[in-house]
Amino acid sequence: MSAINYSKWDHIEISDDEDDTHPNIDTPSLFRWRHQARVERMEEQKKKKESFANEKQSYQHKVAEMKRKLKEAEENSALEEFAKLKIQLSELEKQEEEFKKKEEELKKEERLTPLNIDTICKEGKSKTLINKPAPPPKELTEEEKIEKQQEFTKKYKSEIRKYGMLQKWDDSKSYLTEHNFLVCEETANYLVIWCIDLEVEEKHDLMKHVSHQCIVMQFILELAKSLKTDPRSCVGAFFSRIKLGEKQYTDAFNDELEAFRARIQARAKARIEEAVKEYEEEERKKRLGPGGLDPVEVMESLPEKLQKCFESQDIALLQQTVSEMPQEEAAYHIQRCIDSGLWVPGGAEEKSGETKEEGEDKATAESAKTENQEEETYETFD
Repeated sequence: MSAINYSKWDHIEISDDEDDTHPNIDTPSLFRWRHQARVERMEEQKKKKESFANEKQSYQHKVAEMKRKLKEAEENSALEEFAKLKIQLSELEKQEEEFKKKEEELKKEERLTPLNIDTICKEGKSKTLINKPAPPPKELTEEEKIEKQQEFTKKYKSEIRKYGMLQKWDDSKSYLTEHNFLVCEETANYLVIWCIDLEVEEKHDLMKHVSHQCIVMQFILELAKSLKTDPRSCVGAFFSRIKLGEKQYTDAFNDELEAFRARIQARAKARIEEAVKEYEEEERKKRLGPGGLDPVEVMESLPEKLQKCFESQDIALLQQTVSEMPQEEAAYHIQRCIDSGLWVPGGAEEKSGETKEEGEDKATAESAKTENQEEETYETFD
């Protein structure tokens, strides 16, 4: 096996080679001149090859035509014409040596021409593949979305929280690259809910930190939507762009972050108000009287004179005030007091009756106890 000749790689012509430039020479101009000179030489060499190919083709056509005529003259026994054509053919065949010599010179010139960026390699084989677009994802129902969110949160809650606590761009990029399954809508949804919970708990600084990571995730998802590609492939692109510090992109990120924090604060405030309303409603239900009315509301709706009677708990004054009121109005207010539990019909009498019975029972018990003690004393002295 013959050895491979690597000599053609010894001298490669490069227009922007800086090894032999002088400090007093305008280097960019020199590079442009070198490049232009190389392009002109290549164009001239190409024209020479094309001209030689055309001449050779024309010569071969003449030889073929001459041989055809010579054959016809021989078949027609035209001896004079045959001799004449044979002389012309021999002269043409002498030119073939010149063409071969010229072809060798062109090959040698091409072989000795230094390689450059345009001739250093040749395409061996090419193949074009067109990827079919991925089918659009199936649209999920609301119940399916909720179920998917719950399953994702249960499975990756600790990983999402760890991402939410990161601070540096490089740390976030590395973490999302290693855990690319987190680059999805479910992670963004969890971070939003977490931010609201932190704001409700008045952990404002931590909310601001997690909200930053949430907007990072949302920007990656939006970039993927605009490019119509998988969000996981946009992680590097987003962090490269944000780290460049392009003012327009950075301003858009900061504006969205501030708007998001304002929405979180508004949602947390609304949630607190809803919780307070629910608590007040539960307390109101606990206060409801036997007729289903709220004693506080009924008390506030009573005439001022009746309110003073209930506040002072003066039954005599209450009876007097009621007797002075129109009968229908008095009946209306007393019935509402009964339904709310502010007034219990016969409650004072029952209470006093129970007190009397309890007092009689207590007196009887104390009397019996005293008699027993006296008997024991007498027995002791005996």
